[in-house]
Amino acid sequence: MTDLPLGATQPARRKGPGLLTRLALSPRFHALAQRVPGLRHKARAEGQALFDVVQGFVASQALYALVELRVLHRLAEGALPLPALAHGAAMPEPRAQVLLQAGAALGLVKERRGQWHLTPRGGAFLAVPGLEAMVRHHDVLYRDLTDPVAFFRGQTQPELAGFWPYVFGAGAAEDPGLADRYSQLMADSQGLVAADTLRLVDLRGVTHLMDVGGGTGAFLAAALTAQPTLHATLFDLPAVVPGATARLAPFGPRVRIAPGSFRDDPLPEGADAISLVRVLYDHADATVAALLAKIHARLPAGGRIVISEPMSGGAKPDPATDVYFAVYTLAMQTGRTRSASEISRLLAEAGFSGIRDHGAPRPFVTRAISATRD
Repeated sequence: MTDLPLGATQPARRKGPGLLTRLALSPRFHALAQRVPGLRHKARAEGQALFDVVQGFVASQALYALVELRVLHRLAEGALPLPALAHGAAMPEPRAQVLLQAGAALGLVKERRGQWHLTPRGGAFLAVPGLEAMVRHHDVLYRDLTDPVAFFRGQTQPELAGFWPYVFGAGAAEDPGLADRYSQLMADSQGLVAADTLRLVDLRGVTHLMDVGGGTGAFLAAALTAQPTLHATLFDLPAVVPGATARLAPFGPRVRIAPGSFRDDPLPEGADAISLVRVLYDHADATVAALLAKIHARLPAGGRIVISEPMSGGAKPDPATDVYFAVYTLAMQTGRTRSASEISRLLAEAGFSGIRDHGAPRPFVTRAISATRD
């Protein structure tokens, strides 16, 4: 045994891989698994799952091409043969065939008797609000991940960090067009978020809901529709107020729109519940802690806070939120995707009690947490 320098300590012994992992590391075990019926099925399923991870980037790029070339949109109007699809997308037929085969493997299209058809999954992709807009926005994220090693080392300046200057407050005022793009992208998917949030969190008993960072009012519109006696306030940056005014106009005097920044301005008074929908993961811990403290101070005794956004799986990483959303927020450079336990801890530190995790039937859409001010 080599002598250690005076004052040094023996480094802790590293724990080796578990039994199943050691077997997975063994080529001999893989050869054996292919010969044993019970193991063969498991090995092949694991192999397919592993290859799905390896080829995921290509699958997402094929989807992007199908969207940009409007192949799915054209098939939504009726079946078409390969030559017509290739001509409409300005592609050589052999390349169009490869793209369509990829789309079929993804379950989005299918070929029957020389005609290409949209599948139910392809139809759902076009119908679900926000999915198409999300995919069309991915070219920015893809460029940021061109050199993933440098990206994760923090050696790049992601383009997404410039796409979202609204997070810093002044950017939205300086570039209303950028704020419009952000608001539209968020509004496209906010319908699903609102529906899941309202299924998870019961707002009965709330008389006045204030949505902080509420954008163009998609969540408030859903809440006001679900609760006919509810009154509401939308609080967000001045640049998004015009869109919110138009969306919430049908609710008349039940709604107040208050422009301002939660960083710099006091929160409006009068709400007995405050919602933060897809807000926290845009911001750093210090900003989040300050916002939660400000909300705690503004709410009356018994007032509630509702937080809804995609959250990390924490100790049980989620394949959607701990891959897509965590990397996306990392590229934004302003916030991060937190777990429910992390958000609960921040709520407790701000003085809230009765903290409840309402779960996430669709983690890729949202998860909800509520708490009460004593």
